[in-house]
Amino acid sequence: MPVSPPDKAVLGIDAAWTAANPSGVALAVKTSGVWQLTAVAASFEEFIALSGGETGSSSPSALVAAASCLAGRTPDLVAVDMPMMDTPISARRAADNAVNRAYSGRGAGTHSPTVDRPGAVGRALESGLAGAGYPLATLDIRPPCRIEIYPHPALIELTGAAMRLAYKIGRTGRYWPGLPLVERRRRLYEVWRIVITALDGVLAGSSDLLTLPPADTRGRSLKAFEDRLDAVVAAYAGAMALDGRARAFGDAGSAVWVPMNAGDL
Repeated sequence: MPVSPPDKAVLGIDAAWTAANPSGVALAVKTSGVWQLTAVAASFEEFIALSGGETGSSSPSALVAAASCLAGRTPDLVAVDMPMMDTPISARRAADNAVNRAYSGRGAGTHSPTVDRPGAVGRALESGLAGAGYPLATLDIRPPCRIEIYPHPALIELTGAAMRLAYKIGRTGRYWPGLPLVERRRRLYEVWRIVITALDGVLAGSSDLLTLPPADTRGRSLKAFEDRLDAVVAAYAGAMALDGRARAFGDAGSAVWVPMNAGDL
């Protein structure tokens, strides 16, 4: 029996703010009313390789081409975890202030972007995505387009958590000060399991593609897993925005799209 082509496709990017770090990537498609996670990678190069694309390629256009190959259709929307505007970013924006008003009391306020962060790296990604046919969407969604997302409020709404989730590998010492590494790692993995289970409920297949690293994993491999996880969160937020189940926090110049809690729909 022939497989139905997907009705929609979303590309999620956990964008690095510096050239030294890789950016996680995830692809989700919607077929017959069901969203499914179909691919996830810890870098542009790894994602492009999944499609059989040219080794060493890392441009946004090559990324979109790889997503189109893997999805069986061109992505309708690209959701990016990075400050984005059509004009240069030099300080806090309306989007940052709007998210802070709604979520800072729950520990999920935004970082302040600067001229240098995301800087040239961010401008190159934005320019590449715009050139590939994805203009920035702020107050409404008109595919094809790209949107800005922020994982912390997205995860609050996804899981129904009262506060920002403690899921960042580099902050376990701040989350659980005084505890030995093995206990901090155990607690981190428990949070990751909660996130993956919740994602699996909205993006089928997430638990299969986000297998937790072995308990003795260290360093770059753990960060690579976190980057994949954040990319899937971006894809989830993008899928909800495409389905009309997300809110834009900001104005016509800048906006962060946050999925709505099921109780708010």
